Amino acid sequence: MTATVDLTNPIFTDPDAARAHFEAIRWPDGAYCPFCGQSETVKPLGGKSMGPGWYHCRDCRRKFTAAVGTIYERSHIPMTKWLLATHLMCASKKGISAHQLHRMIGLPYKTAWFMAHRIREGMRDLNPTSPLGGEGKTVEFDETFVGGKEKNKHARKRNKRNIGGAGKEAVFSLVERGGKVRSHHVPNVTAKTLRPIMEKQIAAATRTVSDDGGSRPRHGEPDHHSVNHSIGEYVRGDIYTNTIEGYFSIMKRGITGVYHHVSQQHLKRYLAEYDFKYNERQALNVTDAERAEKAVRGVVGKRLTYRNPDERTNQISV
Repeated sequence: MTATVDLTNPIFTDPDAARAHFEAIRWPDGAYCPFCGQSETVKPLGGKSMGPGWYHCRDCRRKFTAAVGTIYERSHIPMTKWLLATHLMCASKKGISAHQLHRMIGLPYKTAWFMAHRIREGMRDLNPTSPLGGEGKTVEFDETFVGGKEKNKHARKRNKRNIGGAGKEAVFSLVERGGKVRSHHVPNVTAKTLRPIMEKQIAAATRTVSDDGGSRPRHGEPDHHSVNHSIGEYVRGDIYTNTIEGYFSIMKRGITGVYHHVSQQHLKRYLAEYDFKYNERQALNVTDAERAEKAVRGVVGKRLTYRNPDERTNQISV
């Protein structure tokens, strides 16, 4: 399958085409009220005063657009720009910087930066519906550390010690061979921290593989295998961690080469971006356009604001 970036698509230049495209993604079965959930009592509003895209619910007497209840709500940025930025991010395997976005879509840098974080939030799966693996399947897991080179750090940061990484942020990832990956920004890589994640994310009867360091949390479980990197062992039959190492290489090349630096506060969103693009990759027959459409679909039910940083009400701070 050949993936092409069709920047001539009207959804990137025509406001009406962009609005219709988003409405079709959010409301594939027709418009419904985001406040009361009714569909039969929803009608489009006419007249020039409201502008296109407005609807009214006779049941709860509320007015709304398709953007209500999404990360686009109350945004003054045209939908054409949102869709173009989403497409560019989804078509860039290792990511695209906010500076590059601001140059390509013609918006201020701060606006492009804020848009990028909103789009990443749309990519983030807050509640995975099923665990990885299962009978006859293999899940690899490992940890890595994200941060600058030690020689470039201030002495105070060089002296700060984490388990396994000096002054770096720990990332723990699990990947199903031929399937999906899930990454977690964790405070440390001890068994106490990692075991609850594994119990929740890995299905029963799954064969698991790690290196000698990552095997600690699952020590003693019957169908766990490991390779001993410390003595130069990387492959033993079908026992290897090449899949998770390959994912880490993409993620780290992107962070180092494109973003250069990610803060502790926002690391979870960058991980969400790389997880999403890996899970919706071309090798699984997902095109750039389909990947972007799935990212747009993920904006529903999320809001990103500078205030009310309460994730329990989907008010997520930036």
